[in-house]
Amino acid sequence: MEILNSIDNGILTLEFNRPERKNAITAAMYQAMADALTAAETDTAVRAILLVGKPEIFTAGNDLEDFMKNAPTSGAIEDRSVYKFMMALSGATKPVVAAVAGNAVGIGTTLLMHCDLVYAADNAKFSMPFVQLGLCPEFGSSLLLTQIAGYPRAAEKLMLGEAFGAQEALEIGLISKVLPVDELRAFAEGQAAKLVALPASSIRVTKELMKAARKAPTSEAIAAENIHFGKMLSSPEAKEAFMAFFQKRKPDFTQFA
Repeated sequence: MEILNSIDNGILTLEFNRPERKNAITAAMYQAMADALTAAETDTAVRAILLVGKPEIFTAGNDLEDFMKNAPTSGAIEDRSVYKFMMALSGATKPVVAAVAGNAVGIGTTLLMHCDLVYAADNAKFSMPFVQLGLCPEFGSSLLLTQIAGYPRAAEKLMLGEAFGAQEALEIGLISKVLPVDELRAFAEGQAAKLVALPASSIRVTKELMKAARKAPTSEAIAAENIHFGKMLSSPEAKEAFMAFFQKRKPDFTQFA
């Protein structure tokens, strides 16, 4: 199973489990997470959700080979598994805790902006290399990162796409705490257990109130990003970026205006 799914003591744990491919996410993995998150909404046995990877890697983001096979066409974006995952996580009414160790690339970073409590190991590295792939931000990150970090820092992270460490992620407000890698998961599980012990209705209403002002704008940002993202996948720049990736060379964007 490339997404491990378990419920224990009120916590639904979803774990990336594809270490041989750096936990790169396929369409099937997105669907598995979307289904689990959707089911959790009505499952009274679930009172908190925990997203984790491995001690050495959270996720390398999209599996590019699988992603290109399942690239969006003119069909409705609502039918895509990645979109279903986005909607399930951004719309989750139960508290979501994330524990990040190692690299969190692309959606591995943007998904954190939809979680409630985010903790990182001291070996964590975050990056959103969308522009480097001839694409644009996704999962509402063009809006949410600007709100979290402020425009100058968000522009640096989204336009340059360069990796940054856990301490900087803490400074810009993307995460709440940095821990030694061997302490991360136990700490995150402990925080999730605290949420389980609290009144579920109070947690639910508090989350709803905190996210109310950004609910509609976030949905609009995700939809707008997906439209641009889909169009840009067939652009010359994106084709050059993907070709360079598979050929293991540096892309040349100077040929494009």
